[in-house]
Amino acid sequence: MHHAPSSVRGLTLVELLVAMALGLVITLAAVTALVISQQGFRSVDAASQVRDNARFASDIMRRVILQAGYLSPQFAIDRNHGFSLNNAIVSEPNIKGFNNANYNQNLVIGTTNTVPSSARGVNGSDMLVVRYQVGHTAAGGVADRSMINCLGNVETSTPDNPDERLFSVFHISNTSSGEPALMCTWRNEATGNWQTQPLIEGVERLQILYGTHNVTANTAPTTLSSSTLTPAPDRYLRADQLVVTGNDAATNTNWSRVRSIRIGMVLRGLSGSAPTTANGPAIFPFGLAAFGSTNDPGTQPGTPNDGRLRQTVNFTVHLRNPQSTQ
Repeated sequence: MHHAPSSVRGLTLVELLVAMALGLVITLAAVTALVISQQGFRSVDAASQVRDNARFASDIMRRVILQAGYLSPQFAIDRNHGFSLNNAIVSEPNIKGFNNANYNQNLVIGTTNTVPSSARGVNGSDMLVVRYQVGHTAAGGVADRSMINCLGNVETSTPDNPDERLFSVFHISNTSSGEPALMCTWRNEATGNWQTQPLIEGVERLQILYGTHNVTANTAPTTLSSSTLTPAPDRYLRADQLVVTGNDAATNTNWSRVRSIRIGMVLRGLSGSAPTTANGPAIFPFGLAAFGSTNDPGTQPGTPNDGRLRQTVNFTVHLRNPQSTQ
């Protein structure tokens, strides 16, 4: 019996190689698309987290800075005083800052205006000290619970005299994980102990400018008339520009003429949150090159290539409480 030859045949080696190559190309394309989409999701998530951190940082700083110079109604009529620390009266202002400075307790409670080299700020960041009182009732001295510290906790330590002030200090320090963070330092009035706690990780630069009225950089101020006590600021200066060398009284008067505070921060996401490690655009803490200064390293632009997403946040707080009669 004769059988007809079969018309079915197998793949040749060339056809097999072509098919495998096409399959590999399709697989690689799918994997690449998956990786890109995952990176996109990470970037979107990181951007959202950085925005939330920026919003929280600005909210807490605005709230605390607005408290600067607040006096309990019982003492508000008398503004000519310093503040009390361990029963010693020192003429320190309600708002005071230090350029390129990390937290140093001697700077916070002392009268010095010079930042030691050992206390230079992380990435050139600045430090801000805010002082204020707690409002309380006339009878019994019960706190009205309207004031908070930089951690957001309600302050309840009522003052016994017009010289007692509470502290909230904002600065940048590295956490135990090595991440820079916006830090809050305050004094626990119940124990007398100073406490520091990170507020937000990933804040790598904090820059502060002070809106002043009738202040010339590093110059003793002239006397103002009563009609010019609370005008709008006419210029913005760094903390070190308010210092009059060898004249603490003049320096403190300059600080009392601060009418507003401009904050600039740079926040970053986790490693790998940026879609590329290539150098990005220049990052200015205040968002504008106009506020950059060679005398203030922290305001200089950064173009890191560490694969981290970065965002700037800047805002201005106008002080609502009189800082002095000067």
